[in-house]
Amino acid sequence: MKMLNVVNGPQNVSAIIQGCMRMPSLSKEDAAKVIRTAYDCGVNFYDHATCYGKDGEAETRFAEAFPLTGIKREDVFIQSKCGLCFDRNEFDWTKENILSSVDDSLRRLKVDYLDALLLHRPDVLFDPEEVAAAFDELEKAGKVRFFGVSNLVPMQIELLKKFVKQPLVFNQVQLSLEQSQLIDQALYMNNKSTEFSINRDGNALDYCRLKDITIQAWSPLQFGMFGGSFIDHPDFPKLNQTLAEIADREKVSKAAVAIAWILRHPAKMQTIIGTMNPGHVKDACAATKVQLSHHDWYALYLAAGKYLP
Repeated sequence: MKMLNVVNGPQNVSAIIQGCMRMPSLSKEDAAKVIRTAYDCGVNFYDHATCYGKDGEAETRFAEAFPLTGIKREDVFIQSKCGLCFDRNEFDWTKENILSSVDDSLRRLKVDYLDALLLHRPDVLFDPEEVAAAFDELEKAGKVRFFGVSNLVPMQIELLKKFVKQPLVFNQVQLSLEQSQLIDQALYMNNKSTEFSINRDGNALDYCRLKDITIQAWSPLQFGMFGGSFIDHPDFPKLNQTLAEIADREKVSKAAVAIAWILRHPAKMQTIIGTMNPGHVKDACAATKVQLSHHDWYALYLAAGKYLP
């Protein structure tokens, strides 16, 4: 497993993160198999959110399953996110909600602290001073060790940083071979003939690299926002052919190659896998052993429907 030392953040964390959003569908025994399989593959990082499952059920199932794995709490990195309040149809970054959300996550996960807390999509009414007060209280109480954001553009991060004294060390955003807007715009800039030139994220990739913020890529196998996986999908024949050719050469799955494409980028990103199938977990984790050349990376990018201007 490829390990990363996050600037101003945790050291020796896995490049692949096991996402736990789908864990409510499993029994505690099956959830334990997923957690342990990922760990045995070198993953020491598990991602949650307060909105994963009804009443945070993903966190509850993880806590039920974790003792069955034989893994020590201090040997894993547990991250959660807060701010999405679907029960009342709003996003909420108020101090009150951040503090109560963390307390709820700690209770459900049965842990004394979160290794990281991310603010989950922007509350467009957020008061950065209120967020800063919440972070100070959480840090002082020892409830959260590191902080970050999810799906934020650079200027929103800058506004937070004006008041938040803790380093914001993560930004969790969508990225895959098909959903590659983070990368596309720079290539097609100032080109009115294609929508690839539209700046949809405020140059978040370059900003995060400049500011030492580690990007965590979610849905690395997905097309569209919720379109499903492009692996073996009939709408992506050229991409799957190119994935298969490299997969055969590297003796891994096509999914591993698609994830390796993200990890090959010099931004030193992490990639979140969401599968609850232990076999697929093993397949995905093999991505860190794949050696993609500069040529391989571009071949995959072009096979996904891009072109060179």
